Amino acid sequence: MTTGGFVLGRVRLGVQIVALIVLLYGGSVLGHYMSDMLSNALPALACAYDEQTSDYCVLIPTQHQLHHRVGEAIVRLQGFAFTMLVPLLFTFLNFFLLFIVLNKAFCGWICPLGTVQELLYRLGRWLKRPLRYLKPDRIGRVRPIKWLLLLGLVMALPLATGLGVAPHAAGDAFCQICPSRVITTLATGTAEQLAVNTSGWADTTFGALRAFLVGFVVIAALAVRQPFCRICPMLALHAVFRRLSLTRLVKVENERCEKCGICTKACPMDIPEIWQAHGTKAFGEDCTLCGRCAEYCPDQGVISIKTGPFVVFESSRDYYRKRIKREKPDGTAVRKATDKPRRDA
Repeated sequence: MTTGGFVLGRVRLGVQIVALIVLLYGGSVLGHYMSDMLSNALPALACAYDEQTSDYCVLIPTQHQLHHRVGEAIVRLQGFAFTMLVPLLFTFLNFFLLFIVLNKAFCGWICPLGTVQELLYRLGRWLKRPLRYLKPDRIGRVRPIKWLLLLGLVMALPLATGLGVAPHAAGDAFCQICPSRVITTLATGTAEQLAVNTSGWADTTFGALRAFLVGFVVIAALAVRQPFCRICPMLALHAVFRRLSLTRLVKVENERCEKCGICTKACPMDIPEIWQAHGTKAFGEDCTLCGRCAEYCPDQGVISIKTGPFVVFESSRDYYRKRIKREKPDGTAVRKATDKPRRDA
């Protein structure tokens, strides 16, 4: 896997582009009936507001089940088990079936919004925009946000709407502010999601927050890698079950680690644990299994991605030497063929 012209990053980019095209435009090819059949199958931010999508992210049916099934079932107190537990179970069933095999690779390889952010970051490198890393103390302050969004917007507010104590707009509260709702629909030529509904205070507030997040993501992604991914509730949902999956990031203890730090520099999420820890601690809650840390680790077999007992990809000296000639750990392309790889890159 480390010989010839194989480059994991290029393979991942190819998968991302194919997934982006299929998820954004697949509905127009497969038809909306087939799109509904595929609905909930991929735990990635393929927006339900995109009329051409071939898949909906699991967050929209989760919110709808809590809104229309759970809350209303509690109010009615009739058929509680079948109207609440069964639909919610099936909503998560698709998620678990695929997640148990691929784990958080959906974030790093398939999610359309994640792909758009990476493309914007590449544009920023081409435009020579200043690169901004998040230091460990800032990462520690940012990480709780995704959990608050998961508990508050994905779960609590839709449930409160079903109970009749929150406005109707909060029935899919996260989708009301999710930047994927605007960015992916714009990619299909639909601009209606840019409009802010001013029919009520809740709709206006959600619309304003959505517009702010879209602007933040587009601008920040030029200088900061994966800005929205860091606070995405889908990442939090993945993190809850990451220990149960067959696919995982593995880092073995090595006496030369904690010295170069290239793996953290290469990580799109600036995860310090991949540099400073090993074992299960190295596979942090923010990891998207993109594999860049393994690509840029200069030591043989220290970092790897495994599915069960099988090694999908692992770090190697030869691969690192070839990779560093093409692209720096921060994603900046190496333009001069005479540039030599350095351990402190």
